[in-house]
Amino acid sequence: MHYRQLLPFLLSGLLLISPPNFATEKILRYTDHEPFGGMRTQLIQETFFAEIEKESQGRLKIEPHWNGETAISYDALATISDGGKADMGIVVPEYTAKQLPLHQIFKSFAIGPDHGASQVEFFRRVYAEIPEFNAELERNNVVNLQFFLGYPVGFFSTKPIQTLTDLQGTTWRTASFWHRAYLSHTGAKTVTLPWNEQITTALRDGQLDGLMVNLDSGYDIHAERAAPNVLLSPSLWLGHVYLLTMNKHTWESLSTQDREAIQRAAITTQKALGQALDNNLINMVKTLEQEGAHVRYLKKSELDAWQKAIDYQQEQTQWVEKQKTEGVDNAGEVIQKVANILDETMR
Repeated sequence: MHYRQLLPFLLSGLLLISPPNFATEKILRYTDHEPFGGMRTQLIQETFFAEIEKESQGRLKIEPHWNGETAISYDALATISDGGKADMGIVVPEYTAKQLPLHQIFKSFAIGPDHGASQVEFFRRVYAEIPEFNAELERNNVVNLQFFLGYPVGFFSTKPIQTLTDLQGTTWRTASFWHRAYLSHTGAKTVTLPWNEQITTALRDGQLDGLMVNLDSGYDIHAERAAPNVLLSPSLWLGHVYLLTMNKHTWESLSTQDREAIQRAAITTQKALGQALDNNLINMVKTLEQEGAHVRYLKKSELDAWQKAIDYQQEQTQWVEKQKTEGVDNAGEVIQKVANILDETMR
């Protein structure tokens, strides 16, 4: 038989041996301002991304770019919104207060749920039940895929603090405008300094008496070596949320099948997140103590006194009025919705 006559039979045989795979693999470029290796980044890579690939049966692949390789934290929202350099990535709302004003509400509540699972449930309900948050993100051309949370806030001080509500005559560094206001209510003076190890030097030299920051950030610059007195509580939850977002056009271009795969991956990740928060807090405290820090957990009576002293509701009222002058008319309504869910979560 001539080879041309054989060709159809050879081809049909190959098709039987190797059935064609019509599924097209899609690469999604991911940007993150932090290096890989911390609690949040490991959970993203090893749980969320792994589940996306599993649930999509390999159709979706994530190409991660860590440590600000694609965009630093302050540029992340604009980068993902544009979609030219990244399809998805972490947005920290605090760094884009003008674009995401309603997302500033979380940190206005100084006290929150004291267990990881409760914190996760709070944010799950917020994004499921308060549509204004997702609408705010979509106005910036991004869609939230999953939220991640961090360590609670810690008070790193050069001298032991007996009463957190009386910091008269002391100087502190904190980034959040809410926290600066709250410290001022306790008599403290606050200063603005760039975030680097010079803060540890300022603590050591006496220019600063204390640092109010999430525990892992304090440890990153080894603040505990200059300010070894650390006060904390899981209830000082910080209200700091990391949003893993996707460019809105990229999300809409995905098939229904792939969007549902990502949503299933998010559910699995949320189930793992609460326990990860609790376990990593225990390990972080051990690490600080190994570094020589004197760590003390605040009592409930101290937390109650702190919440009363900082007059957070007055600060919220003033913030709402300021938002009205900037065209954000629903801030008060949204704060109340958040407060209601927070109260129910903490019961």
